[in-house]
Amino acid sequence: MKKIFALVLAVVMLATGTAFATTVDDVKASGKLVIATSPDFPPFESLDAENNPVGIEMELMALVAAELGVELDVQQMDFDSVLPGIIAGKYTVGVSGISVTDARKKNSLFTDPYCLAAQAIVVKEGSPIASKADLDGKKIAVQSGTTAEAFTMGQGYDVLSFAANPDAELALTTGKVQAWVIDDLTAKEMVDEYNAKSSEKLVVLDEPMTTEPYAFALKLGNDELCSAINDIINKLVADGTVASLFEKYEAPYTSPIA
Repeated sequence: MKKIFALVLAVVMLATGTAFATTVDDVKASGKLVIATSPDFPPFESLDAENNPVGIEMELMALVAAELGVELDVQQMDFDSVLPGIIAGKYTVGVSGISVTDARKKNSLFTDPYCLAAQAIVVKEGSPIASKADLDGKKIAVQSGTTAEAFTMGQGYDVLSFAANPDAELALTTGKVQAWVIDDLTAKEMVDEYNAKSSEKLVVLDEPMTTEPYAFALKLGNDELCSAINDIINKLVADGTVASLFEKYEAPYTSPIA
């Protein structure tokens, strides 16, 4: 009876494409750590010239996989598909510049944070918007499924949501919106890249929209696996490895450890 159930379960897994790696033993038995990511969020994750995922979180999760003795299996998708995929059990870990919020904790299990980040406000140079207070009545671009979207909508702003941040940036540069809200480190990298090739400049405002911790998401109930990943992440934070990854990508680092 047990063998029959196992066979049926295997068929269901193949049919649904579900990872079902819920424990450390599951991950080790499969030989891989399956992560879901939206690689449009530098310096955390992006694609190199050969379309390979690179970035701070990609390297951090590669270290986690190595500690577990498995390979890293990166599955790419839009950001707003990452957490639903984790909740459904299709992937083992969500790795996509994910901010930890009370709302998200109702549906997903989160690791300990590895850094603190802020949501930045980006505008065109010369814009009358100089602070958060100036956003009233203005149209704002955000990436769908992000805390930037949740916060701005929750505050009653006029929001346009896009599947990818490059599209949100384009909405700002073409005048469809007057501001763009995005993670501060990604804002700096994307704005620097845009300004290097354009005569019309973008500016990241000094005042952040919000400040929040970044962590990785797992399916609710996968506490043993989450605890094992926490042990690895906390060690890498404490020994300076995470800080060195931020330094490699020329990004400022704010430790979650007080």
